[in-house]
Amino acid sequence: MATLNGYIRSSRAQPKSVSVSNSITDRNSTFKATIYRATSAAEARACVGHTRNVLHASNPASHEMSAWRCMVLKSGHDGLAGPEDFEVQSGAEDDKEQYGGGKILRTMVAEGVIDAVVVCSRWYGGTFLGPVRFTHIETCTREVCRTFKVIEQVEECIQELDKLDVTLADLRANLAAVTESTSGSTKPAVPKGKDYSSLLDPPDLPKAKRLVNARNSAINGIRALLLKHSTESSAIKVSFVMLLFEISLYQHLLHFV
Repeated sequence: MATLNGYIRSSRAQPKSVSVSNSITDRNSTFKATIYRATSAAEARACVGHTRNVLHASNPASHEMSAWRCMVLKSGHDGLAGPEDFEVQSGAEDDKEQYGGGKILRTMVAEGVIDAVVVCSRWYGGTFLGPVRFTHIETCTREVCRTFKVIEQVEECIQELDKLDVTLADLRANLAAVTESTSGSTKPAVPKGKDYSSLLDPPDLPKAKRLVNARNSAINGIRALLLKHSTESSAIKVSFVMLLFEISLYQHLLHFV
Protein backbone atom coordinates (compact mmCIF):
# COMPACT_ATOMS: atom_id res chain seq x y z
CA MET A 1 0.00 0.00 0.00
CA ALA A 2 1.35 3.42 -0.94
CA THR A 3 1.93 6.07 1.73
CA LEU A 4 1.63 9.84 1.87
CA ASN A 5 5.16 10.66 2.98
CA GLY A 6 6.49 14.13 2.53
CA TYR A 7 5.03 17.38 1.38
CA ILE A 8 5.23 18.51 -2.22
CA ARG A 9 5.85 22.22 -2.67
CA SER A 10 4.87 23.69 -6.01
CA SER A 11 3.94 26.93 -7.69
CA ARG A 12 0.37 25.72 -8.16
CA ALA A 13 -2.52 27.13 -6.16
CA GLN A 14 -2.79 25.82 -2.63
CA PRO A 15 -5.21 22.94 -2.08
CA LYS A 16 -8.75 23.92 -1.16
CA SER A 17 -10.74 21.75 1.20
CA VAL A 18 -14.15 20.53 0.06
CA SER A 19 -15.53 19.89 3.54
CA VAL A 20 -14.44 19.92 7.17
CA SER A 21 -16.17 17.78 9.78
CA ASN A 22 -17.47 18.84 13.14
CA SER A 23 -14.90 18.38 15.89
CA ILE A 24 -15.23 15.52 18.36
CA THR A 25 -13.65 16.06 21.78
CA ASP A 26 -13.23 13.15 24.17
CA ARG A 27 -11.21 13.48 27.40
CA ASN A 28 -9.32 16.47 25.99
CA SER A 29 -8.45 14.73 22.72
CA THR A 30 -9.98 16.40 19.66
CA PHE A 31 -10.63 14.81 16.26
CA LYS A 32 -11.50 16.58 13.01
CA ALA A 33 -11.47 15.44 9.37
CA THR A 34 -10.84 17.43 6.20
CA ILE A 35 -11.51 16.19 2.67
CA TYR A 36 -9.93 17.45 -0.56
CA ARG A 37 -10.20 16.57 -4.22
CA ALA A 38 -7.18 14.60 -5.43
CA THR A 39 -6.65 12.73 -8.69
CA SER A 40 -3.17 11.38 -7.92
CA ALA A 41 -0.93 10.40 -5.04
CA ALA A 42 1.08 13.57 -5.60
CA GLU A 43 -2.02 15.75 -5.19
CA ALA A 44 -2.98 13.78 -2.09
CA ARG A 45 0.44 14.37 -0.53
CA ALA A 46 0.17 18.07 -1.27
CA CYS A 47 -3.17 18.21 0.54
CA VAL A 48 -1.79 16.39 3.57
CA GLY A 49 1.17 18.75 3.67
CA HIS A 50 -1.12 21.76 3.31
CA THR A 51 -3.19 20.59 6.27
CA ARG A 52 -0.15 20.05 8.45
CA ASN A 53 2.00 23.02 7.42
CA VAL A 54 -0.60 25.67 6.61
CA LEU A 55 -4.01 25.02 8.14
CA HIS A 56 -2.64 23.72 11.43
CA ALA A 57 0.63 25.62 11.49
CA SER A 58 -0.40 27.69 14.51
CA ASN A 59 -1.91 24.71 16.34
CA PRO A 60 -0.09 21.55 15.21
CA ALA A 61 -2.04 18.31 15.52
CA SER A 62 -0.46 15.38 17.31
CA HIS A 63 -1.37 13.12 14.38
CA GLU A 64 -2.39 13.90 10.79
CA MET A 65 -3.74 10.54 9.69
CA SER A 66 -4.72 10.32 6.02
CA ALA A 67 -5.92 8.12 3.19
CA TRP A 68 -6.58 8.63 -0.49
CA ARG A 69 -8.36 6.91 -3.38
CA CYS A 70 -7.88 7.92 -7.02
CA MET A 71 -9.04 6.60 -10.38
CA VAL A 72 -5.89 6.45 -12.49
CA LEU A 73 -4.84 5.19 -15.90
CA LYS A 74 -3.35 1.70 -15.84
CA SER A 75 0.29 1.39 -16.80
CA GLY A 76 0.68 0.84 -20.53
CA HIS A 77 -2.86 1.99 -21.35
CA ASP A 78 -4.02 5.14 -23.11
CA GLY A 79 -7.62 5.34 -21.93
CA LEU A 80 -9.10 4.81 -25.40
CA ALA A 81 -10.47 1.39 -24.45
CA GLY A 82 -12.80 2.92 -21.88
CA PRO A 83 -13.24 2.04 -18.20
CA GLU A 84 -11.09 -1.08 -18.50
CA ASP A 85 -8.03 1.16 -18.94
CA PHE A 86 -8.45 2.63 -15.45
CA GLU A 87 -8.06 1.37 -11.91
CA VAL A 88 -8.53 2.68 -8.38
CA GLN A 89 -5.29 3.21 -6.50
CA SER A 90 -5.23 3.98 -2.79
CA GLY A 91 -2.90 4.62 0.08
CA ALA A 92 -2.90 5.54 3.76
CA GLU A 93 -0.63 7.06 6.39
CA ASP A 94 -1.02 6.56 10.15
CA ASP A 95 1.31 9.39 11.23
CA LYS A 96 2.12 7.46 14.42
CA GLU A 97 -1.56 6.78 15.22
CA GLN A 98 -1.40 3.05 14.47
CA TYR A 99 -4.18 1.78 12.18
CA GLY A 100 -5.65 5.28 11.91
CA GLY A 101 -4.98 5.63 8.19
CA GLY A 102 -6.45 2.21 7.50
CA LYS A 103 -9.65 3.15 9.34
CA ILE A 104 -9.97 6.26 7.17
CA LEU A 105 -9.39 4.27 3.98
CA ARG A 106 -11.95 1.61 4.87
CA THR A 107 -14.52 4.31 5.57
CA MET A 108 -13.79 5.95 2.22
CA VAL A 109 -14.30 2.61 0.48
CA ALA A 110 -17.58 2.03 2.33
CA GLU A 111 -18.84 5.49 1.31
CA GLY A 112 -17.75 5.04 -2.32
CA VAL A 113 -15.51 8.11 -2.39
CA ILE A 114 -12.99 8.32 -5.24
CA ASP A 115 -10.58 11.05 -6.37
CA ALA A 116 -10.26 12.40 -2.86
CA VAL A 117 -7.97 12.47 0.15
CA VAL A 118 -9.15 12.63 3.76
CA VAL A 119 -6.95 13.96 6.53
CA CYS A 120 -8.17 13.16 10.04
CA SER A 121 -6.36 15.28 12.61
CA ARG A 122 -6.04 14.40 16.28
CA TRP A 123 -4.91 16.70 19.03
CA TYR A 124 -3.91 14.37 21.86
CA GLY A 125 -5.20 15.45 25.26
CA GLY A 126 -2.97 13.33 27.48
CA THR A 127 -5.39 10.46 28.15
CA PHE A 128 -5.36 7.16 26.28
CA LEU A 129 -8.79 6.61 24.73
CA GLY A 130 -8.47 3.00 23.66
CA PRO A 131 -10.53 1.60 20.73
CA VAL A 132 -13.09 4.42 20.88
CA ARG A 133 -10.57 6.65 19.10
CA PHE A 134 -11.22 4.64 15.93
CA THR A 135 -14.94 5.34 16.28
CA HIS A 136 -14.17 9.06 16.37
CA ILE A 137 -11.88 8.76 13.34
CA GLU A 138 -14.58 6.87 11.44
CA THR A 139 -17.33 9.33 12.43
CA CYS A 140 -15.36 12.37 11.27
CA THR A 141 -14.30 10.65 8.06
CA ARG A 142 -17.82 9.48 7.24
CA GLU A 143 -19.19 13.00 7.72
CA VAL A 144 -16.86 14.61 5.18
CA CYS A 145 -17.20 11.68 2.76
CA ARG A 146 -20.97 12.01 2.69
CA THR A 147 -20.78 15.76 2.20
CA PHE A 148 -18.28 15.14 -0.62
CA LYS A 149 -20.70 12.76 -2.33
CA VAL A 150 -23.59 15.22 -2.03
CA ILE A 151 -21.46 17.98 -3.55
CA GLU A 152 -20.53 15.66 -6.42
CA GLN A 153 -24.20 14.95 -7.08
CA VAL A 154 -25.10 18.66 -7.00
CA GLU A 155 -22.28 19.39 -9.44
CA GLU A 156 -23.61 16.68 -11.76
CA CYS A 157 -27.06 18.30 -11.57
CA ILE A 158 -25.54 21.69 -12.42
CA GLN A 159 -23.80 20.21 -15.46
CA GLU A 160 -27.09 18.66 -16.54
CA LEU A 161 -28.92 21.96 -15.96
CA ASP A 162 -26.44 23.79 -18.18
CA LYS A 163 -27.12 21.30 -21.00
CA LEU A 164 -30.88 21.40 -20.45
CA ASP A 165 -30.86 25.20 -20.54
CA VAL A 166 -29.21 25.13 -23.97
CA THR A 167 -31.79 22.63 -25.22
CA LEU A 168 -34.62 24.68 -23.73
CA ALA A 169 -33.34 27.90 -25.32
CA ASP A 170 -33.14 26.20 -28.74
CA LEU A 171 -36.66 24.82 -28.43
CA ARG A 172 -38.03 28.19 -27.34
CA ALA A 173 -36.35 29.81 -30.33
CA ASN A 174 -37.94 27.22 -32.64
CA LEU A 175 -41.34 27.78 -31.05
CA ALA A 176 -40.93 31.54 -31.36
CA ALA A 177 -40.04 31.17 -35.05
CA VAL A 178 -43.13 29.05 -35.64
CA THR A 179 -45.32 31.49 -33.74
CA GLU A 180 -43.85 34.42 -35.65
CA SER A 181 -44.55 32.78 -39.00
CA THR A 182 -48.21 32.23 -38.12
CA SER A 183 -49.05 35.26 -36.01
CA GLY A 184 -46.46 37.86 -36.94
CA SER A 185 -45.18 38.22 -33.37
CA THR A 186 -41.50 39.01 -32.75
CA LYS A 187 -38.98 36.56 -31.36
CA PRO A 188 -38.29 36.82 -27.61
CA ALA A 189 -34.78 37.63 -26.43
CA VAL A 190 -32.60 34.56 -25.84
CA PRO A 191 -32.02 34.26 -22.06
CA LYS A 192 -28.46 34.30 -20.75
CA GLY A 193 -26.97 31.25 -19.05
CA LYS A 194 -27.99 30.90 -15.43
CA ASP A 195 -25.60 30.83 -12.48
CA TYR A 196 -26.28 27.81 -10.29
CA SER A 197 -23.37 28.29 -7.89
CA SER A 198 -25.78 29.04 -5.04
CA LEU A 199 -26.80 25.37 -5.12
CA LEU A 200 -23.37 24.53 -3.70
CA ASP A 201 -23.35 27.01 -0.81
CA PRO A 202 -24.53 25.06 1.06
CA PRO A 203 -25.03 22.01 -1.18
CA ASP A 204 -28.77 21.65 -1.83
CA LEU A 205 -29.33 18.37 -3.67
CA PRO A 206 -33.15 18.30 -3.36
CA LYS A 207 -33.42 21.76 -4.95
CA ALA A 208 -30.97 20.81 -7.70
CA LYS A 209 -33.05 17.73 -8.54
CA ARG A 210 -36.25 19.81 -8.55
CA LEU A 211 -34.68 22.22 -11.04
CA VAL A 212 -33.62 19.35 -13.30
CA ASN A 213 -37.16 17.96 -13.21
CA ALA A 214 -38.60 21.41 -13.94
CA ARG A 215 -36.31 21.87 -16.96
CA ASN A 216 -37.24 18.45 -18.32
CA SER A 217 -40.94 19.26 -17.89
CA ALA A 218 -40.51 22.57 -19.72
CA ILE A 219 -38.64 20.84 -22.55
CA ASN A 220 -41.33 18.17 -22.87
CA GLY A 221 -44.03 20.86 -22.87
CA ILE A 222 -42.43 22.87 -25.68
CA ARG A 223 -41.77 19.72 -27.71
CA ALA A 224 -45.46 18.87 -27.38
CA LEU A 225 -46.40 22.36 -28.64
CA LEU A 226 -44.04 22.02 -31.59
CA LEU A 227 -45.44 18.59 -32.41
CA LYS A 228 -48.99 19.94 -32.23
CA HIS A 229 -48.13 22.81 -34.54
CA SER A 230 -46.37 20.45 -36.95
CA THR A 231 -49.39 18.13 -36.98
CA GLU A 232 -51.80 21.02 -37.54
CA SER A 233 -49.60 22.42 -40.31
CA SER A 234 -49.47 19.02 -42.00
CA ALA A 235 -53.26 18.73 -41.80
CA ILE A 236 -53.67 22.17 -43.37
CA LYS A 237 -51.26 21.26 -46.15
CA VAL A 238 -53.16 18.04 -46.87
CA SER A 239 -56.47 19.91 -46.95
CA PHE A 240 -55.00 22.49 -49.30
CA VAL A 241 -53.66 19.81 -51.64
CA MET A 242 -57.05 18.06 -51.64
CA LEU A 243 -58.74 21.36 -52.45
CA LEU A 244 -56.41 21.94 -55.38
CA PHE A 245 -57.08 18.40 -56.59
CA GLU A 246 -60.84 18.93 -56.43
CA ILE A 247 -60.58 22.23 -58.31
CA SER A 248 -58.42 20.57 -60.97
CA LEU A 249 -60.88 17.70 -61.27
CA TYR A 250 -63.81 20.09 -61.54
CA GLN A 251 -62.07 22.08 -64.26
CA HIS A 252 -61.28 18.86 -66.10
CA LEU A 253 -64.93 17.80 -66.00
CA LEU A 254 -66.05 21.19 -67.27
CA HIS A 255 -63.83 20.65 -70.29
CA PHE A 256 -66.05 17.74 -71.38
CA VAL A 257 -69.35 19.46 -70.76
